[in-house]
Amino acid sequence: MELQRELKTAINSGELLFGQNQTIDACDRGQAKLVILAANCPQSWIDDLHARHPDVAKHRVSIVNRELGTACAKPFSISVICVVEAGSSELLTLRSNID
Repeated sequence: MELQRELKTAINSGELLFGQNQTIDACDRGQAKLVILAANCPQSWIDDLHARHPDVAKHRVSIVNRELGTACAKPFSISVICVVEAGSSELLTLRSNID
């Protein structure tokens, strides 16, 4: 899967939330289907998220937050993406790789 292409597809046809606060809120509301984490997302934040919401799938990618922002065509760094609705993308095929 080409992550950049799938992210653009999801942005256009689905619903993604960007950032730690929006992701926590979506998890609290039970809307999060997948959380995508940049390689340099703080481990303490990931541990807290996992402790609070162990049932939400979490996938850490190999790119850092600046590259993740660029992949989403955003002019800012993104350390966390919350997939609420994948649209016609294949993002939900990503397996959870955070224990």
